[in-house]
Amino acid sequence: MMNQTRAAIHIAPFAGLNRVENQKELHRIFKKFREDTPIRYDETRKCWDVFQYEDGVNILKNHKVFSSKFNRAGDSTENIITIDPPRHTEFRKMVNKVFTPKAVQNLAPKIREITNQLIDQVIEQGSMEVIKDLASPLPCIVIAELLGVPKEDRMRFKAFSDSLIVGVKDDTEETYERVAKESKEARGKLTDYFQNLLNSRKKNPQDDLITLLWQTNLEKQVLNEREVVGFLMTLLVAGHETTTSLISGGIRALIDKPELQGYLEQNPESIPSFVEETLRCYPPSTVVNRLCVQDIEIKGHLIKTGDLVNIWLISANRDENNFENAQEFQFDRNPNPHIAFATGVHFCLGAPLARLEGQILFSTLTERLTKIGEAHGGEVIYKSYPRMNAVDKYTITFEKVPL
Repeated sequence: MMNQTRAAIHIAPFAGLNRVENQKELHRIFKKFREDTPIRYDETRKCWDVFQYEDGVNILKNHKVFSSKFNRAGDSTENIITIDPPRHTEFRKMVNKVFTPKAVQNLAPKIREITNQLIDQVIEQGSMEVIKDLASPLPCIVIAELLGVPKEDRMRFKAFSDSLIVGVKDDTEETYERVAKESKEARGKLTDYFQNLLNSRKKNPQDDLITLLWQTNLEKQVLNEREVVGFLMTLLVAGHETTTSLISGGIRALIDKPELQGYLEQNPESIPSFVEETLRCYPPSTVVNRLCVQDIEIKGHLIKTGDLVNIWLISANRDENNFENAQEFQFDRNPNPHIAFATGVHFCLGAPLARLEGQILFSTLTERLTKIGEAHGGEVIYKSYPRMNAVDKYTITFEKVPL
């Protein structure tokens, strides 16, 4: 069974998976895993790895055997991502009253306004660092607006979010202890921040999600106060990191296939399918974890109660058994049953917002910018495990679309 401290951070990376040369070859590496060892137990890391699409989907949909209820964040507070039905059903039903499709769609004008403002800041210089200038600030500002976070707090807000999802660079106890400490400190600061914001909203209600969530919860008392604060923290991280990865992945796709830039500008109706293919090829979450709570055999492998199981979304989404020409980026792929947002009862709550942000951003980007390419001599810096499919720094050049 995996050490609980490690599970509280992230499962250990494969040996060498954080090396830059391997991060550039991730899909080749995972293709070999799918072919040679689609399900395997790693004695070093003391956990199971599942690489194929069918197995991953079956596990994610079987919450009675593969539970989400384990302490991944060093916090005993129940959270929507760390509980199972029936408690999860009750939790999600209440949240869905607040985080409605209409509420998300109402953000569209604001998302377009923010996107244009961010592009305005870099358009005259002909280059930008994708993460710093666009992919990170857009979802951070949007989620801050949604929650009612004051403008002067947004940079602190982003710093909190970044600290909560820090990865590990190696498989040493010192690294896990350091990352656990940093994550715990960030969680404590963000808990205090949201608690103060919630206290303020109880006294002076505002037109924001925090107020609505609290008032809706008062009707049936589904959540206690700590759980409300915990949900706000989950929404911050999910709403921020998911869209950041989607944006950077989509820009990489536009550069790899430059003919798409003009095509999408002329055919904006194709942008939703472009976003879905970006999600398939560059899933925001590389891997999701489940805890086996009942012995089960899968394809001749006995997974025992207490074993940690890792479903590699990055691999499942390129499984040749389920996707034709799986290694190719096909912007018009249909159907596209990817599991970038997982599946089952824990399907990502923030998926509609991420999709909307992605569609608006790429619509605006292709309307205003052309000849998008990697900066000459620019270095692509990848994130540490487990988000090594995403980038930390990515400088591009472009030209303005003539008026």
